[in-house]
Amino acid sequence: MKAFFEGIQWLFENIFFALHDYLRALELKSWFAANTLNWIFMAICAVAIVYWIKQLKLYEEKGEENQDTTAHSFLK
Repeated sequence: MKAFFEGIQWLFENIFFALHDYLRALELKSWFAANTLNWIFMAICAVAIVYWIKQLKLYEEKGEENQDTTAHSFLK
């Protein structure tokens, strides 16, 4: 049974967390390079938020948005 859990430990430490180990080592050389993935995710989120706000504005201008407080049955 001990070998089974040591096998799981080896799998996580050497395979699944290899990218994390690489990024940890890279951070010592260049902080910006290590955090490039975070910057990419933040840019994607920023674009999604801008798109979402534009879509909300379009619905509001068309008058299709139902702003009545009884729009949902649980709000009655």
